[in-house]
This record gives sequence, C-alpha cells and structure tokens, in this order.
Amino acid sequence: MITNERLQHKNIIITGASSGVGRSLAEKCAENGANLILLARRLDVLKEIQTDLQTRYSVSVRIFKLDVSDTDEVKNVFGQIIKEIGQIDVLVNNAGFGLFRTAHETSIEKIKDMFAVNVIGLIACTNMVLPVMLQQEEGHIINIASQAGKIATPKSSSYAATKHAVLGFTNSLRMEVSDMNIFVTAVNPGPIQTNFFSIADETGSYAKNVKRFMITPDFVASKIVNAVLTNKRELNLPRWMNAGSVLFALFPRLFEKAGKPFLSKK
Repeated sequence: MITNERLQHKNIIITGASSGVGRSLAEKCAENGANLILLARRLDVLKEIQTDLQTRYSVSVRIFKLDVSDTDEVKNVFGQIIKEIGQIDVLVNNAGFGLFRTAHETSIEKIKDMFAVNVIGLIACTNMVLPVMLQQEEGHIINIASQAGKIATPKSSSYAATKHAVLGFTNSLRMEVSDMNIFVTAVNPGPIQTNFFSIADETGSYAKNVKRFMITPDFVASKIVNAVLTNKRELNLPRWMNAGSVLFALFPRLFEKAGKPFLSKK
C-alpha cells in the first residue's frame, strides 16, 4: 500500500540494507514505488532481496557489495552508481554497529572499527552524493544515529562517541545545505529488535532487560518513509524516549544520578 507518493520513481540508496532497519526500509520504499540501490557486505543476501522486491513491486533494484569502512571501495562503488544512474534523490546512511563494553575493556582496534563504519563511512558516502545533489539542487540525506548520540550510558562510551559524532556532522551539514533545497535528517532510535545486539551485547543481559522497550525495524522504517523528502530535522523513536535527552540537557547531574541504575543494565 502506497503511503508516500513522493517516493514514486525516486532513486534511493540504502547502506546496510541486508538486514534490520535497512532491509525493512528497502521493502517499504519499494512498496511506495521507489527505485532502490542497496549496499551491504553480504551480496548473497542482497541478491535474495533484489529478486523478492523486483518480483513483488516491479521496481528497479540495483545491488552493490560495499564495506563502508573501506573509503576506497566507497569511492569506487558510488562512482559506479553515479555513472550508471545519475540522479540520486535520497541517501540513507544506515550501516553501523556497536559494542557494549566498559571503556578500558574495549580494544583500540574495535574502537577504530566502530568509527570507521559509523562515522568515517557515513561521511564518505555522504560526500560522494553531495556534489550530485548540489548540482540537482535537491535531495535528502538521512543519517541513522541513535538515542545514544544524545544520552551517553555506561558500557557504551565508544559507541556513544560515534553517534555523538554522527549527530554533530548531521547538524553541521544541515546548516551548510539548508539554502540549497537539500534536506538532512537525523534518526535517533532507541533499542531495536535486530541482530545488532548479537554483536553489541554478548551476554544478552541488556537485550533481556530492555526487551519491553524495544521497537521493531518495521516501525522505524515506516517512520522514515513518512519523512522522506520532507524537511524533517529529527526523528526520535519512540517519541517519548526523547524526553530523556531533554531532561539530560537541562539537569545532567540529576539525570545521571537518578538514571544510572537503569542505564547500567547492560
């Protein structure tokens, strides 16, 4: 069922499209008549998604193997996409991962890996499409950040740092292109029912403790679809969770003291 006619015949790039929010978003964009360019490391999974979406929705679905942490690969793949397609209407920077460990237990190698994917990869993909959008004088960049980018919590210092960086980049970029008919949106979800936690939460304790607060990939994808090609500054999901970041900004010491018992459940 079409819920956003603005998506029809638009070219939408989604990174991290093989699972979770990326996969759900690909389906909902196809359902709304968008042409898709899906990027992920698992080409075999992308091929299955491509066949499924093209069969069910009769839209164009192109797939490319991409590890966004490899900036040379980002240049090559996006260069090929731009050459083949030309018009790029929407980029969704969805690829990312996290680890829930205390600061001293997180190796420098893992920290570098998180920044390479969550921050440098996101910026590299954005910088490849920006010249196209500037020439078109239109476009929409959607960066999947996190509530962790607003409220740092115990055992997620490095992951929170990457998401703070994403929000900083997103907010600056929004101002840079605000007069050029290019929209920039940050999506800040809380815990999502995806395989993210199989990597981030090796013990399984955090996912178990916050299970009742988790949102689904379909819920996040639906909200993103509704915001595509609108001048939406932020999507905070679920909406009530953003109250925590407002309280944190106003009363940081009190919030940290009162919230620590719950926020430490990792």
